[in-house]
Amino acid sequence: MWIIYVIQNDITLEPYIGVTNNLNQRLKNHNASGRKFTTRKNGKWILIYAEIYRLKSDAILREKRLKNHGSGKIELFKRLKNSLLDTKTGEGRSESFSGDCLSKTQLPANSQEDV
Repeated sequence: MWIIYVIQNDITLEPYIGVTNNLNQRLKNHNASGRKFTTRKNGKWILIYAEIYRLKSDAILREKRLKNHGSGKIELFKRLKNSLLDTKTGEGRSESFSGDCLSKTQLPANSQEDV
């Protein structure tokens, strides 16, 4: 299986879109200290979103469409607006990182969604 993923740095809030066939290992690589954009020395990369594909070619095509800053990326980030990290609330900060790479989100007190 091939996975398209969106991660976000919990300090800089920069998002990154990538593709892999081993998501756990890839997240470990992103969070290893380094000098590249996706291996920052500060902060943790938190998994925000993932899509699974059977074929590598389908996954790579989807990644390219998302990375080209087109309507696909805009729509995806609109859908993820409540899942993206926000420093104003402090949610998803590295202090609350549970080890499973998924931040624990809470619904606002005035939310009308059924839980």
